[in-house]
Amino acid sequence: MMRLVVVLAILGFGLVVLLLNQNSGRSFGMANGDFASFISLLPFAVMLSAGILASRRSLGESARQLMLWALIILALVTGYLYRDDLSAAGSRLTAGLIPGRAVIATGIDGQPEVVLHKTRSGHFETTVDIDSVPVDVMIDTGASTVALRYEDAQRIGVDMSSLVFNRAIMTANGRAQAAQVRLRQVALGPIVRRDVEASVMEKGQLEQSLLGMSFLSTLASLQMRTDELRLRD
Repeated sequence: MMRLVVVLAILGFGLVVLLLNQNSGRSFGMANGDFASFISLLPFAVMLSAGILASRRSLGESARQLMLWALIILALVTGYLYRDDLSAAGSRLTAGLIPGRAVIATGIDGQPEVVLHKTRSGHFETTVDIDSVPVDVMIDTGASTVALRYEDAQRIGVDMSSLVFNRAIMTANGRAQAAQVRLRQVALGPIVRRDVEASVMEKGQLEQSLLGMSFLSTLASLQMRTDELRLRD
C-alpha cells in the first residue's frame, strides 16, 4: 500500500508541475515532454532502489533482480520502438490463422496494401461493407460487376420491388437473370469506392455475393500469389 502511495505521489507531483509550467514549456530546466518522460520512469527507479535496499538476500541475488528488471525495461523499450513492425507481424499472423480476414500491411515501397489469404474452399473470401452493411463476398476477377445475392441485396436496403431482372448472366448454376443497380459505397478496409455498378441475382441463383471488376478494376494493383492476394488502393 505504501508503494502505491509513493507512486501516486510522484505522478501527482509531476502532473502539478506540468500544469503550472505548460505556458513556459519547461520544468526544472527540461522541456515539458522530457520532464514527463522522466516523471513516468521515476516510480520504477524508486521502487527498484527500495527493493534492493530492503532486500535481506545476498548481493548476488540483488544483482540478479537488478538484471531481471533491466531486461524487462529493455523489452518494453524495444517493443515501443518497434511497435509498428510488431503490429504488422501480428496482423499477418492473424490473417494466416483466420483466412478471409482483411489485413492492412505495408508493401516493400512503404505503401499500404490489403492482404487476403485463401480460405479452405480455395478461394479468396472476405467481408466488405456495402452501404455500411457487412456482406460476405468472394473475390472474382471473372465477374464484370459486384454481384449480390438476392438476400444480401435485401439486407443492404435495395428496393427489391423496383428491380427489373432483364440482364442475362452465366453463373456456376447456369444461365440466370440479374437486375442492374448502383451501390452508394463499397469498402474493403481502407479502400472505399462510391457509386459502384452492381447486379442483383435472382433468388437462389447465387450462393455467395461476388466482388467483381466494377470494384477491382479501380484499384492501383491486384497481385495474386499461391495463397495470398494483395490489393492496393
